[in-house]
Amino acid sequence: MNDMPLHPAIVHLPLGLAMLIPLLALGAAVAIHRGSLPRWLWGGVLALQLLMVAGGLAAMNTGERDEEVVEDVVSERLIHEHEEAAERFVWVSAALGLLFALGVALPKPKWRSVAMAASVIGSLGAAGLALDVGHEGGVLVYRHGAAAAHATPGGAATRAEDEDDDD
Repeated sequence: MNDMPLHPAIVHLPLGLAMLIPLLALGAAVAIHRGSLPRWLWGGVLALQLLMVAGGLAAMNTGERDEEVVEDVVSERLIHEHEEAAERFVWVSAALGLLFALGVALPKPKWRSVAMAASVIGSLGAAGLALDVGHEGGVLVYRHGAAAAHATPGGAATRAEDEDDDD
């Protein structure tokens, strides 16, 4: 596994969180607004948002490392489109993190509610950007064969070789 790229494993964290955060943020915002849950719960949603941004930055970093290898198989233009989509997602998500922070930090409950509502709406936009990044990455791998850049010279191991490894 040491010769496998790290990027495909890391990208799933921010993309998965991008799909989950709008749901959690909506539930938390409604519950906090109604007084059913304490306001500090929004800090947990903020923490997930920041984890998503950190995961996105890590995915961008590992993607940069893989770019040189994958350019041997896929055109630089296609890789650049994926990279641009990833940057949009990460930077919008980082800015959105500031909006999530206002949902905790603002002094008046009404202002916090507005910040939370805006965060929920913004998180839906970030989820859309995440879908775009994932789609672009999927096109690179499944339509243009980007994974072939990391294939072993002899191809995939046979089932018998895999079984021998278990002994």
